[in-house]
Amino acid sequence: MDARLNLFGNQVATKSLKHFVSAGKVLSDSTLPAATQELVKIRASQINGCGFCTDMHTKDAAHAGETSVRLHLVAAWREATVFTDAERAALELTEQGTRIADAAGGVTDEAWANAAKYYDEDQLAALVSLIALINAFNRVNVIVQQPAGGYQPGQFA
Repeated sequence: MDARLNLFGNQVATKSLKHFVSAGKVLSDSTLPAATQELVKIRASQINGCGFCTDMHTKDAAHAGETSVRLHLVAAWREATVFTDAERAALELTEQGTRIADAAGGVTDEAWANAAKYYDEDQLAALVSLIALINAFNRVNVIVQQPAGGYQPGQFA
């Protein structure tokens, strides 16, 4: 399977994605816990059907020490007992922020208030930005049908 567009060989795509990556660096340097960041990226990517990002972020999370049990249960986080209350709040915000078109009211006040119980203002800003950014990456990869499975941890570092 080949992508419809070579994102790494096209000058416009490369310049555009360089800005996405720069935004991602700001977020990875934030105080939002790294494990939470990976869980958010994985869950949004699952919802959006982005195989490339799901492959990348599950491998990066495993490489950083995340357990296989938690990685396997991200899609079923509501029923799983392996996530903290803070992670659960972030995953709920991720789902609602990713499924905006599916929910007439967007993100609920309850989901926001729950996240605000666990994250300070800077962490909330990072969480919101991360949800938006991973959704943008997902959309690019889904549109061009970027193949999944060949990513190696740290490949784009």
